[in-house]
Amino acid sequence: MKRLGGDERMSSKERVLTTLARQEADRVPIDYASNPGIDRRLKAHFGLAEDDHEGLLQTLGVDFRGVNPSYVGPKIHEDLPDRHVDPMWGIRTRWIEHESGGYWDFCDWPLANADEETVANWPMPSPDDFDYDHIPEACKRHGAHAVFAGGCGHGDIINSNGMLRTMEQVLVDLITDDPAGLLLIDRKLDIQIEITRRTLEAGKGLIDFLWTGEDLGTQLGPIISMDLFRKHIRPRHQKLVDLAKSFDLPVMIHTCGSSSWAYEDFIEMGIDAVDTLQPEPVNMHPRYLKDHFGGRLAFHGCISTAGPVAYGTVRDVIDDCRQTLEIMMPGGGYCFAPTHCLQDNSPTENVTAMYEAAHRYGRYPT
Repeated sequence: MKRLGGDERMSSKERVLTTLARQEADRVPIDYASNPGIDRRLKAHFGLAEDDHEGLLQTLGVDFRGVNPSYVGPKIHEDLPDRHVDPMWGIRTRWIEHESGGYWDFCDWPLANADEETVANWPMPSPDDFDYDHIPEACKRHGAHAVFAGGCGHGDIINSNGMLRTMEQVLVDLITDDPAGLLLIDRKLDIQIEITRRTLEAGKGLIDFLWTGEDLGTQLGPIISMDLFRKHIRPRHQKLVDLAKSFDLPVMIHTCGSSSWAYEDFIEMGIDAVDTLQPEPVNMHPRYLKDHFGGRLAFHGCISTAGPVAYGTVRDVIDDCRQTLEIMMPGGGYCFAPTHCLQDNSPTENVTAMYEAAHRYGRYPT
């Protein structure tokens, strides 16, 4: 098993924190996320066991590691035939096959037509139902890496509540100030904020940043208006940002689609970095982002999972990665990462070429 990269002057932790501070490190930090099919193929390609996730991260030279508490509470939502039911929130999914694998796709939407009383009585976990005791040990185990709490869906409002209430109804809730919809949003978010607080406290200064999320764009433009964002989304996310800042931590927010319209507000809120950065949507090309927000936000993403990695040749992948790095690297502030989970239709050789390109072209001069 050969590890990509080498001859590095910084630890992963130093590299990521330097980059989140919008400064040049020894090389760009590298991240990884994938669907199961390509993940299995990569592990086989590198001679790793199917369950050796840490081995794959080390092989690819990934600088990030996540730590979050484990749910140890009671099962508060019952199983259903032909469904996967999330034990904490009651979100329901069913398995949908497609030509390159499959997905657990959302279905049923048990709170789609719920009134305020039904939402108030919907079973949700308590922050006491999580095990925080393993957090310090996990942080120490990953001590050389950049350790984050949360994740790309942490604290999101539109997507996660849409999984229970339908996306359409959540948008209607925001527009009409529907009491049931807003109660669902706030009940869930209040629990997540308290879980986050206890996680950061358990980390004892060993957690490096908080990762949150909120999808705000389609391919063509915003999902919601700026007025609606500032009325309902921004003040709620501000609570998570303020919590992270009380621990002196940077904040990165994941947001899909055409979302740069909200970045000035992100900067005002104290958000340090933006994730996903799909290059295809309106005003999301790396050059646009670098020209408009470089030096004020750090970037994490840009390598499209719907572009050359999935549909091009190895040479196409290398050229795309190199061009992105040439745009985003000057002055620092760029983390090399796929825009979403790498999809199962991505050829193994294209994904390995992607990470080899990051190590070859992502180094700053000494």
